[in-house]
Amino acid sequence: MNPLRLLAVACLLALSRCKTVRYRTDEEGAPGTVIGTLADEMPVKAPGEMSFRLMRQFSNSSLVKVREEDGQLSIGEAGLDRERLCGQAPQCVLAFDVVSCWRERYRLVHVELEVRDINDNAPRFPRAQMALEVSESAAPGTRLPLEVAVDEDVGSNSIQSFQVSLNSHFGVEAQTRADGARCADLVLLQELDRERQPSYTLELVAKDGGSPARSGTATVHVRVLDANDNSPAFAQGSVTVELPEDAPPGSLLLDLDAADPDEGPNGEVVYAFGSQVPTEARRLFRLDPRSGRLTLEAAVDYERTRTYELDVRAQDRGASPRTATCTVIVRLTDVNDNAPRISISALRGAASAAGVAYVSEAAATESFVALVSATDRDSGANGQVRCSLRGHDHFTLQRAYEDSYMIVTTAALDRERIPEYNLTVVAEDLGSPPFKTVRQYTVRVSDENDNAPLFAKPLYEVAVPENNPPGAYITTVVARDPDLGHNGKVTYRLLETQVMGAPISTYVSVDPATGAIYALRTFNYEILKQLDLRIQATDGGSPQLSSSTLVKVRMVDQNDNPPVIIHPVLTNGTVEIGVSSKTSRDSLVAQIKARDADDGANAELTFAFLEEPQQDLFTINPSTGDIVLRGDLSEELGQLFKVILTVTDNGRPPLATTATVNFLVTATAPSSIQEIAKPSSWEGKALQWDIPLIVIIVLAGSCTLLLVAIITIATTCNRRKKGNEMKNNASLKEQIDISHLEKGRQEESSQRGNVFEQGFAAAPSYSKEPAPPVAIWKGHSFNTISGREAEKFSGKDSGKGDSDFNDSDSDISGDALKKDLITHMQNGLWACTAECKILGHSDRCWSPSCGRANPHPSPHPSAPLSTFCKSTSLPRDPLRRDNFYQAQLPKTVGLQSVYEKVLHRDFDRTITLLSPPRPARLPDLQEIGVPLYPAPSTRYLGPQTDTAEKV
Repeated sequence: MNPLRLLAVACLLALSRCKTVRYRTDEEGAPGTVIGTLADEMPVKAPGEMSFRLMRQFSNSSLVKVREEDGQLSIGEAGLDRERLCGQAPQCVLAFDVVSCWRERYRLVHVELEVRDINDNAPRFPRAQMALEVSESAAPGTRLPLEVAVDEDVGSNSIQSFQVSLNSHFGVEAQTRADGARCADLVLLQELDRERQPSYTLELVAKDGGSPARSGTATVHVRVLDANDNSPAFAQGSVTVELPEDAPPGSLLLDLDAADPDEGPNGEVVYAFGSQVPTEARRLFRLDPRSGRLTLEAAVDYERTRTYELDVRAQDRGASPRTATCTVIVRLTDVNDNAPRISISALRGAASAAGVAYVSEAAATESFVALVSATDRDSGANGQVRCSLRGHDHFTLQRAYEDSYMIVTTAALDRERIPEYNLTVVAEDLGSPPFKTVRQYTVRVSDENDNAPLFAKPLYEVAVPENNPPGAYITTVVARDPDLGHNGKVTYRLLETQVMGAPISTYVSVDPATGAIYALRTFNYEILKQLDLRIQATDGGSPQLSSSTLVKVRMVDQNDNPPVIIHPVLTNGTVEIGVSSKTSRDSLVAQIKARDADDGANAELTFAFLEEPQQDLFTINPSTGDIVLRGDLSEELGQLFKVILTVTDNGRPPLATTATVNFLVTATAPSSIQEIAKPSSWEGKALQWDIPLIVIIVLAGSCTLLLVAIITIATTCNRRKKGNEMKNNASLKEQIDISHLEKGRQEESSQRGNVFEQGFAAAPSYSKEPAPPVAIWKGHSFNTISGREAEKFSGKDSGKGDSDFNDSDSDISGDALKKDLITHMQNGLWACTAECKILGHSDRCWSPSCGRANPHPSPHPSAPLSTFCKSTSLPRDPLRRDNFYQAQLPKTVGLQSVYEKVLHRDFDRTITLLSPPRPARLPDLQEIGVPLYPAPSTRYLGPQTDTAEKV
């Protein structure tokens, strides 16, 4: 066979068994002191990494720590105090179990740690002062018992010797009691003489055997009594009694008798426990002081204390009492009165609960599952226990050590087939009759995260009363995940959505741990009748799996809205109803309508009159609110009847609304009364819409609107076409020289100066012949163009509509006009266009350059001039919003030029201005002289009458 395979088999066999490891350490060691390493104690050094875990059975992990990597044992933070752990037990062993893991295989290591005693406690006496009495006639060798000194240490560190201060009459002698305790007696060395020394004071010292030795002291006061002839005497100095541990209280143990031959008080004997009897024994046993009967006072327990030593003292009642001592040893016999105790422990750190162990479905055969410890407090055969495992053949018990067993697997596990095993551990002792203990234990098989959380219900429906306080509990959703550990830990969260424009997280909250749903705001049934929210449950596995459920929260209506009267309309809580005096009896006078925002019974309304009208003229139907005339009003014309109307709902408690109703008796009933009396049949009914009829109506309306639009457009186009033909056939009837225009302007206002002083000849009247060439201002000089071209500068409408860009006076898309404008602006000359000579100038046109003086003198007479540079402009008229010079243009309905704002409302005639017949060229001007321009006295100057007639 392959040597590697043999080594692997040997490792498996070694790991499948339990090993006991023993260590020793002194008490009171510093925390962190290393005790030993378990990895070094392994019989087979298994290849690969190993880990060590402390079993849960050892609950106090603060005493000893186990390092997981190599199993190093060290003293914990609490330290090791032998006296606290084991008391006066001769040997103190701290036993615990450690599980070593290697490749999913577990091995149990039983550790026994012996805590050795150190001499850290000094002997001490119960009392620092002790008093004794002795008769002067006592014979040498008489023993006087002393109180028992206590030392919490054990072994050689406990009390080993006693010493008494140097004297000639008394000595001290140590002895061991039946329970193992060391005590001392004061021994009389020679006869006493009371007349010479009535008392003695001695110092008693108790020493232990530690290194260095410790000691405790006490002072003993001995008083010498007068002589008494005879002392009481017991038949035996020591008596042993056996007592079953199940003996009932009151049982007689022994009847002591001490004889004293003296007579009278010197012969009367009383019994009492000696000073060395501990308090526990005085509580369990009772000694009758007169008869000496020793009885059981309370129940004893063999498992707690097996032997009691009682010192009984008999003393006469003479003037100088003499005593005698008898030692009674009570030995308890064991009875099978304790049933076995079963303790089952899983791996420490594993996800185990009380009575539950977890094992992976991938665990190999004979994998460790749990440790079973069976103990019995009885002794002998009564304390021997045998265990067995029942429930399933996939698990069995293997003995680990003494009365401890391991639960191990016997076959491969499959969680999908059997996820949980319920095992029964039975422990039975060998007593007669035997006692049996049965313990149930559950083994759960862990699994991978292959199951998503599953809600108990796919849909939760819950009703919540409205007007709830914020933070109110709504319901709890529960999701179960069959996986284990983190794979089965479910957390809940609310999936975000919008409710009435707000996140649903502003309405409710979900506890992520419990799934409890709480309201974050007060719900109003009249606003929100139902709230649908989706809760998602997610497990803690990797990768995480989740599922969701729908929770429908239905609001339950509360009676929190009073009725509201909606018909007829109230004015300050009052309504006036006109009733004709000719109204017949039992006729419907009016109908009261009210509504309640609540639902169900809370919205069921009842109508009533709080104060019945006079003579019971009017009654109201409690259900419908119909007011009926019950009397005759023919004689009540003009009378006003007042009644208090109340409308009450059927809620608990009910809410009501009151109103004052005034019935006015009139000659004839108004139409409005009829409407009140006979409401429209459409009220309170849902309209039954006919979808095909609606479609037909919409289509018919659309076609009608389209037809009207077509007719409107055709009429408008025809009208514009006729207007354009009339404008095109019309000709210029008069031509006015620009000088006449300037002259006419001077006549209109004597305060305005001429802008241009050049004269222009009068233009000939309009004729059908071709128009003569026209000189216009272009750039720096007059240029000659044809008369047809001059029409481009006409103020008449182009007839292409009202758009600015279709009018001839505002068309800036033409290349010639665009180039002129750009040229003027780039040259830095007047910022005017060719139209300025015809239509007039604006403020921006008067920005001449100041670069150089005019080299050509003006041929016209000089006048007072004002020089303006590029950065200057003419004085503005404060009465005009826009300082443009007036141009006589025809009235047009089109948009105005983008360069000129034309006051078209002042002229009704078309005027064509022509340049002078003689062409001339003006010199280039960098500076221009113009007359001073005084501000006009009025905002607007209309044309002269004679000028208009001339045109």
